[in-house]
Amino acid sequence: MPEYYPFNPDPRAPVEAPPARTCDSQFHVFGDPAVYPPRPDAPFKMPSATIDAALKMHRALGIERGVIVQATTYGSDHSVVLDALKKAGPDYRGCANAIALKERDDGYIEELHAAGVRGARFTFRKELGVGLSPQEFQRAAGRLKELGWYVKIQPEKDGILGSVELYENLDIPVLIDHLGRADANLGVNDPNVQKTLELLKKGNFWVMLSLGEKISTQGHPWNDVLPIARAYIDAAPDRVVWASDWPHPLSKSPPPNDAELLELLYRYAPDAGERQKILVDNPAELFGYND
Repeated sequence: MPEYYPFNPDPRAPVEAPPARTCDSQFHVFGDPAVYPPRPDAPFKMPSATIDAALKMHRALGIERGVIVQATTYGSDHSVVLDALKKAGPDYRGCANAIALKERDDGYIEELHAAGVRGARFTFRKELGVGLSPQEFQRAAGRLKELGWYVKIQPEKDGILGSVELYENLDIPVLIDHLGRADANLGVNDPNVQKTLELLKKGNFWVMLSLGEKISTQGHPWNDVLPIARAYIDAAPDRVVWASDWPHPLSKSPPPNDAELLELLYRYAPDAGERQKILVDNPAELFGYND
């Protein structure tokens, strides 16, 4: 049995096609290590998860837009994202790893912006090895404000409470990944969920409806995450987005067919108007498709 499982190579169409201009708000791309060398201490490598494989998945699901999020595998070297954006075309955006704001000069950051990068992801998962100190975080957040980018938060496995004081008072858009890493056993009573709902009242915080299949403790069909996602949608219907998180790094069981994750979103949001917001209108606003 492998330590981590690869993505499903045969994506199917969902039971119902998503609306036109649907956006996958987070997926990662990788490539040939001879062309895109991983950093020496990278915790995972997925060279078969190329931009071509990602676009194949998007075509199967009916997804027309997406955000390529730099994997921690490559640290501050964003070559794989830059090349993927060229291939994917103008309907795709990028999200940098925040370590670039520490390790790269202004010219490099401007190159990322010109390519379509509009945010930076800050990870609080210590085992991934690309975290910033509190002082570095604040400096980086100030640079993002100058750029007009959003802050993207990858919480620790046990949620946002250990890091939230660093970003809860920011006055730029902040996107919290993966349902805030809620505890499905506690549901909406989880203090992480309650804190996220509090943040959503501020007006500049967003939540990504993703990773439900891993957050669930009941397993497929992941019914225990529905109330959590629903609470976020009800709290801020104009500031929730959806993502596949393809190719599902660090999966300890075989990832589902990606169509199932879109269908899970349909269960979160049965109403067509809500789906239009989550899949099209909200990401268009956050990622700059309306600019």
